[in-house]
Amino acid sequence: MERLTENKIILVVRRTRLDELITRFNTEDQARFYVEHLGADFSDYECEDQRYKDAVRNAENSLSRLGRLQVVDRVYLSNFIFGERDTVVALGQDGLVANVLKYLHKQLLVGVNPDPDRWEGVLLPFTVPELESVLLAVFSSKRSVRNVTMAKVALNTGETLYGVNDLFIGPQSHTSARYAIRFGKRIEDHSSSGIIVSTGLGSTGWFRSILTGATGITSSLLGRQLQINQKHSFAWDSDYLYFSVREPWPSTHSAAEIVFGKITLDSPLILISQMPENGVIFSDGIESDFLAFNAGTEATITVAEKKGHLVV
Repeated sequence: MERLTENKIILVVRRTRLDELITRFNTEDQARFYVEHLGADFSDYECEDQRYKDAVRNAENSLSRLGRLQVVDRVYLSNFIFGERDTVVALGQDGLVANVLKYLHKQLLVGVNPDPDRWEGVLLPFTVPELESVLLAVFSSKRSVRNVTMAKVALNTGETLYGVNDLFIGPQSHTSARYAIRFGKRIEDHSSSGIIVSTGLGSTGWFRSILTGATGITSSLLGRQLQINQKHSFAWDSDYLYFSVREPWPSTHSAAEIVFGKITLDSPLILISQMPENGVIFSDGIESDFLAFNAGTEATITVAEKKGHLVV
């Protein structure tokens, strides 16, 4: 097939729910039996799978005509090396866009919605039929690009991790996280369910959920009706992050005054683990890609030195 350009295009895809079920139960028939035995509708899994794989085939056909195409499954992202001039296309849900973005540096990312009837797609402004015109416009620098601020955690072990939506620092299971927290000139020992660090891009997700819960509790205790503040979110390119401590426990050995704050380059958040084991740090909901955060490990969390670049 003759290509229009020699530009390198990376198409990032993901497994469907049906793929995951087949991995678990070995065959589609066994997966069907399990789901239907519980009274659920298996046809929804089949419909989603078919639409997604049709979208992947159509995207591959379009992109292979435009440049040198390579398809990469999401599970291999942490070990994949992107070329400096690669154009990256993420075909999936919003979470896939966030997951891809943290592994990029200066590359442009195009988010594509494979099933607009199913997914709202805040970070997926394009559909598969639009791919050809969008990519040609990207190649000629005729598409707008939005910059996205990321979070970064650096450990005293030399390891680092980026977050596009958020970072979680805490226990691997439903136990208490023990750590020392330092913010500005204040420091105290904590026992909590962990800490969430949110970016502007992620401020409509976990961050908003935390603030809504806190507002609801306060409103109930004060005997007031809950008023949902739609302005809790902040801009994608904001030069700051917010941290929130989940369920802090005040006791004779732990305090609970440093529970919320704004992180900037000049005001990082520093945490020192006091957990002998099972302490973790992961980003954007990908628990399998984590840093160990056990006793003596110090984590410095701040605004990342790099930004993401989303085509809009």
